[in-house]
Amino acid sequence: MRFPRFITILQALFVTFLWSTSWVLIKIGLNDIHIPALTFAGLRYGIAFCVLLAYGQYRKQLIDLRLLTRRDWLLLGLLGIVFYAITQGTQFLALAYLPSALFSLVLNFSAIVVALIGIQLLKEYPTPMQWMGMGVFLCGVVVYLYPIDLPSSIVIGLLIGIISMLANAGSAILGRYINRDTILSAIIITIVSMGMGAFLLLGVGVMTEDIPTIPFVGWLIILWLAVINTAFAFTLWNLTLRTLSATESSIINNTMLIQIALLAWIFLGEVISLQEGVGLVLAAIGILIVQIKRRHQDKS
Repeated sequence: MRFPRFITILQALFVTFLWSTSWVLIKIGLNDIHIPALTFAGLRYGIAFCVLLAYGQYRKQLIDLRLLTRRDWLLLGLLGIVFYAITQGTQFLALAYLPSALFSLVLNFSAIVVALIGIQLLKEYPTPMQWMGMGVFLCGVVVYLYPIDLPSSIVIGLLIGIISMLANAGSAILGRYINRDTILSAIIITIVSMGMGAFLLLGVGVMTEDIPTIPFVGWLIILWLAVINTAFAFTLWNLTLRTLSATESSIINNTMLIQIALLAWIFLGEVISLQEGVGLVLAAIGILIVQIKRRHQDKS
């Protein structure tokens, strides 16, 4: 009994590692190969959508599309716009300006925003432990950024990153609402929302950015991100959720903040000072406290 759980934990850690490597690959695609950000994101999720669509057809799960009502299409379309078109599009744009570790820190703030928004929209009130977690996270942010003397390019990246973070928080609330109040399978929700968002993102990229000449290495990065780090990783992660508790999944997912910083240091030369490292660790602990307590509430 312990062996399968141990294997599942390793699988979940492998997924978070794949997701963390995405940030490195995106930075290489943006800075070294010069793939335009929105087109880059649109290609990644558009190809991932095609892979998941083929997988759903193979597993005969697309029959559930007939169950979609007009309200379902509208909600899934909205989820696609917020989570894929806005969140992922601004994520690629922010990474063109910010170090990977700093943007990861900004994006993790979405857990705090979700907890606060949940007070009004979901009537889920933070516990004293959650408030403490928010405080620990904010202390980590202050430690990481102090003294606050940022160049203009970093400020632009932070503004884009904040938009991405807010969109990510909004999509978390919307996704929770959809999954809580629908009979649709997770793969149908993912395929429909990803398809709508990805092709909107790709369309905006084509209209607003120069059409790039992508070299072979660039296409390898795009295909790896789409097939392995998106379609395969999301499918494997959903499988691990059948075995792991919400708390276990939260802890494992929270390791990405540190993984991204280490990978960026190793492969991109983004040096992390001792002070920044302490800030990242504090932020990770704070987010972990908030997520664990929230997910305990979700199960009750």
